[in-house]
Amino acid sequence: MKKLIKEAAQLLYDSEMTLALTGAGISVESGIPDFRSAQGLWSKYDPNEYATITAFRADPEKVWAMLKDMGDLVDQAEPNKAHVGMGELEHLGLLHTIVTQNVDNLHQKGGAKSVIEYHGNSSTLTCLSCGEKYRAEDKRKEHPPLCKCGRILKPDVVFFGESIPTEALNRSFQLAATAQVLIVAGTSATVSPANMIPNIAKENGANIIEINIEKTQLTDHVIDIFLQGSAGEIIENLVSEIKNLISVS
Repeated sequence: MKKLIKEAAQLLYDSEMTLALTGAGISVESGIPDFRSAQGLWSKYDPNEYATITAFRADPEKVWAMLKDMGDLVDQAEPNKAHVGMGELEHLGLLHTIVTQNVDNLHQKGGAKSVIEYHGNSSTLTCLSCGEKYRAEDKRKEHPPLCKCGRILKPDVVFFGESIPTEALNRSFQLAATAQVLIVAGTSATVSPANMIPNIAKENGANIIEINIEKTQLTDHVIDIFLQGSAGEIIENLVSEIKNLISVS
């Protein structure tokens, strides 16, 4: 593993444009279970019943039972070493942008500023009726949170049945096509359109570093370096190794 960490650190140090793709696995160490895990939200709430835009429009109060549970998890979570490490890589000029499938705002809390959010962000709410926006923090005591017009607010996350923002999609694909290194962390990248990013990067000559607890369908096909284990620990070690390279340069 030490040898692989050194190889990955050198790739990152030499890269003029590095992109990261992250998923639920990177936030597990912050106490947010993968929605599909045994402890995840989908074990308690049927996503077809609670997580579609159709369900929200039909009965937003019912859907907010699930959203409150999700909000409680996110509110209690703090950035872990993976989030902080990626923020540090950005600060060092060695990570251009993070594309995340998460809605927990932990990359931003960990120090990253350039974050493309495929599925939105739970820190803000919007009224589907009048368009008024609110900070979720300001509506925390309301269950469900209401707009001043009296309608129930929707969190600014992408529900099933809603499209990923076009700007986020186009920008992520453009960056993937120009990346020299792509970090894939905490995701199996099986869900479209996130699963297209590693292929776009690879087709355009990028080196791909995967950081996951277990091998994925990507590992044996497009990955150049597979770092198996905790994202927090591995990214912390990568940052430390990169700082060594900087200190001797």
